[in-house]
Amino acid sequence: MSSITIQKTANPRPRPDQSRLGFGKYFSDHMFIMDYSADKGWHDPRIVPYGPFALEPSAMVFHYAQEIFEGLKAYRRADGGIQLFRPWANIKRMNESCERMCIPRLDEALFLEALDSLVRLDADWVPSAPGTSLYIRPFIIATEPHIGVHASSSYIFCIFTSPVGAYYAEGINPVKIYVETRDVRAVKGGTGHAKTGGNYAATLRAGQLAEKEGFSQVLWLDGVHRKYIEEVGSMNVFFKIGGEVITPPLGGSILPGITRDSCIKILESWNCHAAERLITADELFDAAAAGRLEEAWGSGTAAVISPIGEIVRAGQRETVCGGKIGDLTQRLYDYLTGIQWGKIADPFGWIYRLD
Repeated sequence: MSSITIQKTANPRPRPDQSRLGFGKYFSDHMFIMDYSADKGWHDPRIVPYGPFALEPSAMVFHYAQEIFEGLKAYRRADGGIQLFRPWANIKRMNESCERMCIPRLDEALFLEALDSLVRLDADWVPSAPGTSLYIRPFIIATEPHIGVHASSSYIFCIFTSPVGAYYAEGINPVKIYVETRDVRAVKGGTGHAKTGGNYAATLRAGQLAEKEGFSQVLWLDGVHRKYIEEVGSMNVFFKIGGEVITPPLGGSILPGITRDSCIKILESWNCHAAERLITADELFDAAAAGRLEEAWGSGTAAVISPIGEIVRAGQRETVCGGKIGDLTQRLYDYLTGIQWGKIADPFGWIYRLD
Protein backbone atom coordinates (compact mmCIF):
# COMPACT_ATOMS: atom_id res chain seq x y z
CA MET A 1 0.00 0.00 0.00
CA SER A 2 1.32 3.43 -0.92
CA SER A 3 2.50 5.74 1.83
CA ILE A 4 1.75 8.78 -0.35
CA THR A 5 -1.46 10.64 0.53
CA ILE A 6 -3.27 12.47 -2.26
CA GLN A 7 -5.34 15.64 -2.00
CA LYS A 8 -6.93 16.45 -5.34
CA THR A 9 -7.48 20.02 -6.38
CA ALA A 10 -11.02 21.37 -6.20
CA ASN A 11 -10.23 23.90 -8.94
CA PRO A 12 -8.54 22.29 -11.94
CA ARG A 13 -7.22 24.83 -14.39
CA PRO A 14 -7.85 24.94 -18.15
CA ARG A 15 -5.21 23.24 -20.29
CA PRO A 16 -3.02 25.56 -22.38
CA ASP A 17 -3.01 25.53 -26.19
CA GLN A 18 -0.55 22.78 -27.13
CA SER A 19 0.63 24.75 -30.16
CA ARG A 20 1.81 27.61 -27.93
CA LEU A 21 3.34 25.91 -24.93
CA GLY A 22 6.84 27.34 -25.09
CA PHE A 23 8.97 26.07 -22.23
CA GLY A 24 8.34 26.34 -18.51
CA LYS A 25 5.39 28.74 -18.66
CA TYR A 26 2.50 26.51 -17.52
CA PHE A 27 2.20 24.22 -14.50
CA SER A 28 -0.10 21.30 -13.86
CA ASP A 29 -2.68 20.96 -11.10
CA HIS A 30 -0.69 19.06 -8.47
CA MET A 31 2.72 18.72 -6.86
CA PHE A 32 4.42 16.17 -4.64
CA ILE A 33 5.90 17.32 -1.31
CA MET A 34 7.88 15.58 1.42
CA ASP A 35 9.53 17.10 4.49
CA TYR A 36 12.75 16.38 6.33
CA SER A 37 13.58 17.08 9.95
CA ALA A 38 16.49 15.90 12.06
CA ASP A 39 14.23 13.92 14.40
CA LYS A 40 11.91 12.35 11.79
CA GLY A 41 14.06 12.09 8.69
CA TRP A 42 12.12 12.25 5.40
CA HIS A 43 8.42 12.03 6.22
CA ASP A 44 4.84 12.89 5.22
CA PRO A 45 5.00 12.20 1.46
CA ARG A 46 1.94 13.75 -0.16
CA ILE A 47 0.46 15.08 -3.38
CA VAL A 48 -1.40 18.36 -3.02
CA PRO A 49 -2.74 21.10 -5.31
CA TYR A 50 0.02 23.14 -6.97
CA GLY A 51 0.63 26.33 -5.04
CA PRO A 52 3.12 28.52 -3.16
CA PHE A 53 5.21 27.60 -0.12
CA ALA A 54 5.27 29.58 3.11
CA LEU A 55 8.94 30.05 4.06
CA GLU A 56 10.57 32.23 6.66
CA PRO A 57 12.84 35.01 5.34
CA SER A 58 15.64 33.34 7.30
CA ALA A 59 15.21 29.99 5.49
CA MET A 60 18.74 28.94 4.69
CA VAL A 61 18.12 28.31 1.00
CA PHE A 62 17.79 32.07 0.50
CA HIS A 63 21.16 32.84 2.04
CA TYR A 64 23.47 29.90 1.41
CA ALA A 65 22.02 28.34 -1.76
CA GLN A 66 21.71 24.85 -0.32
CA GLU A 67 19.42 23.35 -2.93
CA ILE A 68 19.45 20.87 -5.79
CA PHE A 69 17.14 19.94 -8.63
CA GLU A 70 16.58 17.52 -11.49
CA GLY A 71 14.82 17.53 -14.84
CA LEU A 72 13.17 14.71 -16.76
CA LYS A 73 10.17 14.24 -19.03
CA ALA A 74 7.01 12.22 -19.51
CA TYR A 75 6.02 11.47 -23.11
CA ARG A 76 2.65 10.71 -24.71
CA ARG A 77 2.85 7.77 -27.08
CA ALA A 78 0.79 7.50 -30.25
CA ASP A 79 -1.41 4.87 -28.56
CA GLY A 80 -2.24 7.38 -25.80
CA GLY A 81 -0.02 5.78 -23.17
CA ILE A 82 2.55 7.68 -21.12
CA GLN A 83 6.17 6.85 -20.43
CA LEU A 84 9.20 8.31 -18.67
CA PHE A 85 12.74 8.29 -20.00
CA ARG A 86 15.46 6.91 -17.70
CA PRO A 87 13.92 8.10 -14.39
CA TRP A 88 16.30 5.81 -12.47
CA ALA A 89 19.25 7.83 -13.78
CA ASN A 90 17.73 11.10 -12.57
CA ILE A 91 16.99 9.59 -9.17
CA LYS A 92 20.57 8.34 -8.84
CA ARG A 93 22.02 11.68 -9.95
CA MET A 94 19.84 13.60 -7.51
CA ASN A 95 21.17 11.52 -4.64
CA GLU A 96 24.70 12.22 -5.87
CA SER A 97 23.86 15.93 -5.79
CA CYS A 98 22.52 15.42 -2.25
CA GLU A 99 25.92 14.06 -1.21
CA ARG A 100 27.79 17.08 -2.58
CA MET A 101 25.36 19.62 -1.10
CA CYS A 102 25.09 17.96 2.35
CA ILE A 103 21.41 17.09 1.89
CA PRO A 104 19.98 13.80 3.25
CA ARG A 105 19.60 11.18 0.53
CA LEU A 106 16.18 10.14 -0.72
CA ASP A 107 14.72 6.65 -0.78
CA GLU A 108 14.94 5.74 -4.47
CA ALA A 109 11.86 3.50 -4.51
CA LEU A 110 9.73 6.22 -2.92
CA PHE A 111 11.12 8.80 -5.36
CA LEU A 112 10.04 6.64 -8.31
CA GLU A 113 6.64 6.05 -6.72
CA ALA A 114 6.22 9.80 -6.31
CA LEU A 115 7.03 10.40 -10.00
CA ASP A 116 4.65 7.67 -11.06
CA SER A 117 1.79 8.83 -8.82
CA LEU A 118 2.10 12.51 -9.74
CA VAL A 119 2.21 11.94 -13.50
CA ARG A 120 -0.71 9.51 -13.31
CA LEU A 121 -2.78 12.02 -11.36
CA ASP A 122 -2.03 14.80 -13.85
CA ALA A 123 -2.05 12.54 -16.91
CA ASP A 124 -4.36 14.94 -18.76
CA TRP A 125 -1.52 17.49 -18.64
CA VAL A 126 0.80 15.30 -20.71
CA PRO A 127 0.48 16.89 -24.17
CA SER A 128 0.15 14.90 -27.37
CA ALA A 129 1.09 17.43 -30.06
CA PRO A 130 4.29 16.64 -32.01
CA GLY A 131 7.44 17.72 -30.18
CA THR A 132 5.71 18.26 -26.83
CA SER A 133 6.17 16.54 -23.46
CA LEU A 134 5.56 16.99 -19.75
CA TYR A 135 8.67 18.39 -18.09
CA ILE A 136 9.15 17.12 -14.52
CA ARG A 137 11.09 19.20 -11.99
CA PRO A 138 12.09 17.56 -8.68
CA PHE A 139 13.98 19.80 -6.25
CA ILE A 140 15.09 20.07 -2.62
CA ILE A 141 15.53 23.30 -0.66
CA ALA A 142 16.97 24.00 2.80
CA THR A 143 14.30 25.45 5.08
CA GLU A 144 15.87 25.82 8.53
CA PRO A 145 15.31 29.41 9.76
CA HIS A 146 18.88 30.30 10.70
CA ILE A 147 21.62 32.73 9.76
CA GLY A 148 24.95 30.91 9.86
CA VAL A 149 26.90 28.88 7.35
CA HIS A 150 26.21 25.21 7.98
CA ALA A 151 24.02 22.48 6.54
CA SER A 152 20.33 22.92 7.24
CA SER A 153 18.49 20.63 9.66
CA SER A 154 15.24 20.74 7.64
CA TYR A 155 14.31 20.47 3.97
CA ILE A 156 11.43 20.31 1.53
CA PHE A 157 11.48 17.87 -1.40
CA CYS A 158 9.03 18.83 -4.12
CA ILE A 159 8.13 17.65 -7.62
CA PHE A 160 6.01 19.70 -10.01
CA THR A 161 5.37 19.36 -13.73
CA SER A 162 5.00 21.58 -16.76
CA PRO A 163 3.69 20.83 -20.27
CA VAL A 164 6.34 22.07 -22.71
CA GLY A 165 7.23 22.45 -26.36
CA ALA A 166 10.69 23.18 -27.79
CA TYR A 167 13.27 24.63 -25.38
CA TYR A 168 14.74 26.92 -28.03
CA ALA A 169 12.65 29.04 -30.36
CA GLU A 170 14.86 27.66 -33.15
CA GLY A 171 13.64 24.14 -32.33
CA ILE A 172 15.92 21.64 -34.06
CA ASN A 173 17.42 24.35 -36.30
CA PRO A 174 21.14 25.05 -35.68
CA VAL A 175 22.04 27.70 -33.12
CA LYS A 176 24.89 30.21 -32.96
CA ILE A 177 27.30 30.11 -30.01
CA TYR A 178 30.39 32.03 -28.93
CA VAL A 179 33.35 31.23 -26.70
CA GLU A 180 33.09 32.88 -23.28
CA THR A 181 36.49 34.12 -22.09
CA ARG A 182 35.63 36.22 -19.01
CA ASP A 183 33.26 34.14 -16.88
CA VAL A 184 33.52 30.48 -15.95
CA ARG A 185 30.73 28.07 -15.06
CA ALA A 186 32.49 25.82 -12.54
CA VAL A 187 35.84 24.42 -11.42
CA LYS A 188 36.99 21.00 -10.26
CA GLY A 189 36.48 20.66 -6.54
CA GLY A 190 33.43 22.91 -6.73
CA THR A 191 29.85 21.95 -7.46
CA GLY A 192 29.98 21.67 -11.25
CA HIS A 193 29.12 17.97 -11.24
CA ALA A 194 26.07 18.53 -9.00
CA LYS A 195 22.78 19.84 -10.34
CA THR A 196 22.53 22.87 -8.09
CA GLY A 197 21.30 26.36 -8.86
CA GLY A 198 24.57 28.14 -8.16
CA ASN A 199 26.12 26.59 -11.27
CA TYR A 200 23.36 28.11 -13.37
CA ALA A 201 23.43 31.48 -11.61
CA ALA A 202 27.10 31.73 -12.60
CA THR A 203 26.10 31.50 -16.27
CA LEU A 204 23.48 34.24 -16.32
CA ARG A 205 25.69 37.22 -17.09
CA ALA A 206 27.41 35.59 -20.05
CA GLY A 207 24.13 34.15 -21.30
CA GLN A 208 22.44 37.54 -21.14
CA LEU A 209 25.23 39.20 -23.07
CA ALA A 210 25.21 36.39 -25.62
CA GLU A 211 21.51 36.89 -26.23
CA LYS A 212 22.02 40.62 -26.79
CA GLU A 213 24.61 39.81 -29.43
CA GLY A 214 22.32 37.37 -31.22
CA PHE A 215 23.72 34.10 -29.86
CA SER A 216 21.70 31.28 -28.36
CA GLN A 217 24.37 30.04 -25.95
CA VAL A 218 27.98 30.37 -24.86
CA LEU A 219 30.75 27.78 -25.12
CA TRP A 220 32.27 27.40 -21.67
CA LEU A 221 36.00 26.94 -21.08
CA ASP A 222 37.58 25.32 -18.04
CA GLY A 223 38.11 27.55 -15.03
CA VAL A 224 41.84 26.83 -14.55
CA HIS A 225 43.60 26.88 -17.91
CA ARG A 226 40.81 28.77 -19.66
CA LYS A 227 41.39 26.83 -22.87
CA TYR A 228 39.63 23.45 -22.63
CA ILE A 229 36.00 23.27 -23.76
CA GLU A 230 33.59 22.01 -21.10
CA GLU A 231 29.91 22.67 -21.88
CA VAL A 232 27.70 24.71 -24.17
CA GLY A 233 25.22 26.84 -22.25
CA SER A 234 23.49 24.47 -19.84
CA MET A 235 24.17 21.41 -22.01
CA ASN A 236 26.93 18.92 -22.63
CA VAL A 237 28.58 19.28 -26.04
CA PHE A 238 29.76 16.98 -28.84
CA PHE A 239 31.91 17.61 -31.92
CA LYS A 240 32.52 15.49 -34.99
CA ILE A 241 36.01 16.30 -36.26
CA GLY A 242 37.55 14.41 -39.15
CA GLY A 243 35.14 11.54 -38.63
CA GLU A 244 35.80 11.31 -34.87
CA VAL A 245 33.10 12.16 -32.32
CA ILE A 246 34.54 13.98 -29.31
CA THR A 247 32.96 15.12 -26.05
CA PRO A 248 34.73 16.68 -23.05
CA PRO A 249 35.41 14.16 -20.26
CA LEU A 250 33.66 14.23 -16.91
CA GLY A 251 36.02 15.30 -14.18
CA GLY A 252 34.17 17.16 -11.47
CA SER A 253 33.35 20.41 -13.25
CA ILE A 254 30.97 19.04 -15.89
CA LEU A 255 27.45 17.80 -15.19
CA PRO A 256 27.14 14.06 -15.96
CA GLY A 257 24.27 14.54 -18.37
CA ILE A 258 21.80 11.73 -18.85
CA THR A 259 21.22 12.74 -22.47
CA ARG A 260 25.01 12.87 -22.89
CA ASP A 261 25.28 9.33 -21.61
CA SER A 262 22.40 8.26 -23.84
CA CYS A 263 24.13 9.75 -26.90
CA ILE A 264 27.37 7.93 -26.09
CA LYS A 265 25.58 4.60 -25.64
CA ILE A 266 23.59 5.03 -28.86
CA LEU A 267 26.71 5.94 -30.82
CA GLU A 268 28.54 2.92 -29.42
CA SER A 269 25.63 0.70 -30.50
CA TRP A 270 26.17 2.08 -34.02
CA ASN A 271 29.90 1.21 -33.83
CA CYS A 272 30.67 4.92 -33.70
CA HIS A 273 33.03 5.48 -30.78
CA ALA A 274 32.62 8.75 -28.86
CA ALA A 275 36.01 9.81 -27.50
CA GLU A 276 35.79 11.43 -24.08
CA ARG A 277 38.86 13.63 -24.14
CA LEU A 278 40.08 17.15 -23.61
CA ILE A 279 39.66 19.49 -26.54
CA THR A 280 40.85 23.08 -26.66
CA ALA A 281 39.11 25.99 -28.30
CA ASP A 282 42.19 26.34 -30.52
CA GLU A 283 41.84 22.75 -31.73
CA LEU A 284 38.15 23.27 -32.42
CA PHE A 285 38.59 26.49 -34.38
CA ASP A 286 41.63 25.19 -36.26
CA ALA A 287 39.58 22.16 -37.30
CA ALA A 288 36.72 24.40 -38.37
CA ALA A 289 39.01 26.64 -40.41
CA ALA A 290 40.50 23.56 -42.11
CA GLY A 291 37.06 22.18 -42.93
CA ARG A 292 37.44 19.23 -40.55
CA LEU A 293 34.72 20.25 -38.06
CA GLU A 294 31.87 18.32 -39.62
CA GLU A 295 29.14 18.60 -36.95
CA ALA A 296 28.54 19.94 -33.46
CA TRP A 297 25.62 19.65 -31.05
CA GLY A 298 24.58 20.17 -27.47
CA SER A 299 22.69 17.55 -25.47
CA GLY A 300 20.35 17.92 -22.50
CA THR A 301 16.95 16.94 -21.18
CA ALA A 302 15.25 20.21 -22.08
CA ALA A 303 16.38 20.53 -25.71
CA VAL A 304 17.39 16.85 -26.20
CA ILE A 305 19.72 17.56 -29.15
CA SER A 306 20.56 21.11 -30.21
CA PRO A 307 22.65 21.36 -33.41
CA ILE A 308 25.29 24.08 -33.59
CA GLY A 309 25.53 25.95 -36.88
CA GLU A 310 28.06 28.66 -36.08
CA ILE A 311 30.88 29.12 -33.56
CA VAL A 312 32.45 32.48 -32.79
CA ARG A 313 35.32 33.82 -30.73
CA ALA A 314 37.20 37.11 -30.84
CA GLY A 315 38.31 37.65 -34.41
CA GLN A 316 37.10 34.32 -35.76
CA ARG A 317 33.72 33.14 -36.99
CA GLU A 318 33.24 29.63 -38.39
CA THR A 319 30.19 27.94 -39.89
CA VAL A 320 29.52 24.31 -38.96
CA CYS A 321 28.04 21.93 -41.54
CA GLY A 322 27.04 24.83 -43.75
CA GLY A 323 24.82 26.15 -40.96
CA LYS A 324 22.60 23.10 -41.28
CA ILE A 325 21.95 20.11 -39.04
CA GLY A 326 24.42 17.31 -39.76
CA ASP A 327 23.46 13.78 -40.75
CA LEU A 328 24.74 12.21 -37.51
CA THR A 329 23.13 14.90 -35.37
CA GLN A 330 19.80 14.38 -37.13
CA ARG A 331 20.09 10.61 -36.82
CA LEU A 332 20.81 10.89 -33.08
CA TYR A 333 17.89 13.25 -32.56
CA ASP A 334 15.48 11.05 -34.50
CA TYR A 335 16.59 7.87 -32.75
CA LEU A 336 16.66 9.29 -29.23
CA THR A 337 13.31 11.08 -29.50
CA GLY A 338 11.90 8.02 -31.26
CA ILE A 339 12.65 5.98 -28.14
CA GLN A 340 11.34 8.73 -25.85
CA TRP A 341 8.00 9.05 -27.64
CA GLY A 342 7.67 5.30 -28.14
CA LYS A 343 7.90 5.49 -31.92
CA ILE A 344 10.71 2.93 -32.08
CA ALA A 345 11.79 0.03 -29.90
CA ASP A 346 13.94 0.67 -26.83
CA PRO A 347 16.87 -1.78 -26.90
CA PHE A 348 18.52 -0.20 -23.83
CA GLY A 349 15.81 -0.65 -21.19
CA TRP A 350 15.50 3.10 -20.70
CA ILE A 351 11.71 3.43 -20.77
CA TYR A 352 9.45 3.37 -17.71
CA ARG A 353 5.84 2.88 -18.83
CA LEU A 354 2.93 4.11 -16.72
CA ASP A 355 0.50 1.71 -18.45
